[in-house]
Amino acid sequence: MYRAICIVSIFIFFVVTSCSNKEENIPFTSSFSTYNIDDPSKSDSSVKGEAHYGVLTPIEICDIFGRLDIQYNNTILNPVSNGDLYLTNAQAAINTGVYGVDLGYLKLFGVGQEVIDYMVTIKNLSDKLGIPDDLLLAPITQVQDNIGNTDTITYLMQKAYNDIDQHLRQSGRESTVGLIIMGGWIEAMYLATQLAYDPLDPDAMVIQKIAEQKYTLTSLLSFLKNYYDDPVVVYYTKKLKYLKNYFDQYEIYFEKGDLEIDYGKQVLRSSGANMTITEDILEQIIGYIHKLRSEVTFP
Repeated sequence: MYRAICIVSIFIFFVVTSCSNKEENIPFTSSFSTYNIDDPSKSDSSVKGEAHYGVLTPIEICDIFGRLDIQYNNTILNPVSNGDLYLTNAQAAINTGVYGVDLGYLKLFGVGQEVIDYMVTIKNLSDKLGIPDDLLLAPITQVQDNIGNTDTITYLMQKAYNDIDQHLRQSGRESTVGLIIMGGWIEAMYLATQLAYDPLDPDAMVIQKIAEQKYTLTSLLSFLKNYYDDPVVVYYTKKLKYLKNYFDQYEIYFEKGDLEIDYGKQVLRSSGANMTITEDILEQIIGYIHKLRSEVTFP
């Protein structure tokens, strides 16, 4: 239901105007491009990348950045020992999202015991949120039995988050769902900017994936707007709006006839993108994400 809410008219207007195929070309300087450098028209249009613009679960978010060949570095994750620091419902909710992305990251490398440790930590946080034990005890046991099967683990983790989502909604606690999703988005951006982006040798594909998160941020803000009765939601919404100011400083353009919009799955498909984002804007985004992540994980 929240996915449908996020398809707002403002966003559609943004996509249509930014990706317009009008005869008159809007002049802009592309700082980075993932099209064929010599001739954009020769880019392989049969192989299209996807950019999600809806609100995603922590596991889905992590899978997007997992395609960037991020290297294994568990020291950058939120330690499971921090789980005892989150005493309030809001802290527990946000870090349920954070740990969900960390869990998805570890799954990419088949790190068995750490996957179990993070699932147990998520289970402990869910206890603080009043979520029934059986929603996570069974998945933890099944993950232990299928630790070498990545597809099965992905399914079990995704199902666990879907069950948590459903329980919270049925309990009238949609704002908690929003905080979980927000925590996951912040952590995914943190991992991507710290592990995939190299300021000494910027990779256009990595930059595109980071730049495209302006779409998910727009949807996230639209979703959170429904829960302003929660002061924690209001507090972090203000911070996310401040971050959005950096994302608003650049545009993403697609070659004529290349863009496909799947409204059902909330996905943009194209064989490349031209971006006006600069390294200075990237550094501003990265710096603010780092600050925000530190705040939510070390209260």
